[in-house]
Amino acid sequence: MRLRQLLLPLLAAPLLTACVNDGATYKIDDTREHVLSLIREQPYFWDSKANFYLIVSRMPACMRRHSIGSVPANTKVEIYQVPSGAFIVKAGKKMFATETQTCESFAKMDEEPPEGMGTLMGTFRVKKGELVFVKEEKGADAADE
Repeated sequence: MRLRQLLLPLLAAPLLTACVNDGATYKIDDTREHVLSLIREQPYFWDSKANFYLIVSRMPACMRRHSIGSVPANTKVEIYQVPSGAFIVKAGKKMFATETQTCESFAKMDEEPPEGMGTLMGTFRVKKGELVFVKEEKGADAADE
């Protein structure tokens, strides 16, 4: 009986380590009060997909959690800002529009807007197994051309 009690946690440990529950934050104006945060939850190690949630926050005025849905756990999530100040969130083929004035608007988009995606602010991606936000370097587009 004692041996079973010792072995059970050791056998369960690999199952728990494969699960993912992490997040990363994009600081819109370099403060902790105005941010977009991405949460990634993969409750089962055998599932290659994870549930993604976007936290839209402009404290102390508003904060909301919106579901992006289930996508592959290593999906890159791009953040674009349009001239109006709203944001376009692109996770794989899924796209959403959101804003930080009331934090309530979160609409699925079927296609890119005719006026364009706006300015790429950065990308949430997995690096060394962890979700991070990689800010877009200014002038990177000019260097690529």
